Parts: sequence; structure tokens; C-alpha cells
Amino acid sequence: MKKVVFVLTSHEELGNTGEKTGFWIEEFAAPYYLLKDKGVEVTLASPKGGQPPIDPKSNEPDFQTPATLRFNKDEELQNVMANTAKLSDISEADYDAIFYPGGHGPLWDLAEDKHSIALIEAFYTNDKPVGAVCHAPIVLKDAQVNGEPLVKNKKVTGFSNTEEEIMQLTSIVPFLVEDELKNKGGIYSKAGDWQEYVIEDGNLITGQNPASSELVAEKLLAKL
Repeated sequence: MKKVVFVLTSHEELGNTGEKTGFWIEEFAAPYYLLKDKGVEVTLASPKGGQPPIDPKSNEPDFQTPATLRFNKDEELQNVMANTAKLSDISEADYDAIFYPGGHGPLWDLAEDKHSIALIEAFYTNDKPVGAVCHAPIVLKDAQVNGEPLVKNKKVTGFSNTEEEIMQLTSIVPFLVEDELKNKGGIYSKAGDWQEYVIEDGNLITGQNPASSELVAEKLLAKL
């Protein structure tokens, strides 16, 4: 049985807005069920362990999909999620791939988490797939291979500047995903706002936004 570790944010404050953030349900649930239904064993981890915060906006009616509805009824999975492993306890050797769901939370913690960066570098250098969707490709910004940014000269995507402008959070977030990936030498491209768009470059698989989450998982599964 193939094993994948999903890394979720532990951060719940949306900057200084007084609002909550976390991970985006669709970007977790769609990939989780796609892999799980194909017999892949999925482990959940987060920087602090325990229950990762859910972005409350991702539970609004406009953002419901078959996967989010299934998640909200899935008591077994919710019990598992309440007890995520601590990221510092995760070893690359135990898994076949690593995947990061988005939401704004990762911009504050996973973007610069040393355990996360070390794991990404370990998976990548051991020829294992690294997947991330929406805001989560920010986790790649400080990862290095042979002293160079991992994303340098790699085709990547992630939440676009124009999508962040639509969310009216450009001045709130600590990083703009598109800018950071470009700054590190990534060959960034995107589709239209909210359109499904996934880029695969070797073992690096990135998706632009929530609409892209299932396709990222399909490409990750194909690699496995």
C-alpha cells in the first residue's frame, strides 16, 4: 500500500484582521478522498499536532462540493484530523509522497517551518512526489537542492496575485505566492482566476486554486 503524508497548517489568525483562517476544506477533502478511495494510506500532520484550524469561509454554502459535503459527514475522518501527528515526528522514509492543502494559514507557519522545509527537501532529493495546491506552494519558497532554490527553473503555479486581489487580502498576507515563486527563480504560470490549472515538473506538482485540488491529487496518484 502506498503512503502519503498530508501536511496541514496550525495557524488560525488572518493577520491583524481579527478574522480566522486555516486550511481550505475543498483543498484537503478532494485530494484526501481521491487517494483514499484508490487504496492509498494517508497520514495527517501539522506543525503543532492535534486539530488543525479550518478556514470558516471554506464552509460557506458557495464553496461546498461533493468532497466537502462528504468530509462534513465523516466522523471517522474528523476524529483522525483532531489528532494530527506533529510535523517534527514525521520521517520522509516512511512515505511515498507529501502533499500540502492550501488555505491562507500556510502563509504564516508552513512557509518558513524548518521541519516542513527539511521534509520537502528529503522527499524531492529521494525522487518522491511533492504536491501543493493554492496557497500551499508557498511551502516551497525556502526549500533548496544543491544550494539552489528547489523551484529555480522549475515550472510552478499557485494562488495568483489577481486572485489574492479579488480576496482583498494583498495587504494582509505576509507573502504573495506568485511573487515568491518568481523571486526564487520558478517559472510561474497560471490560468484565469478560479480556473482549474495544474503544473507538473518532474516530481513537483502544483495547483493554482481550490478548483485545481483534485487534479493535483490525480497527478500525484499517477506518480505513485
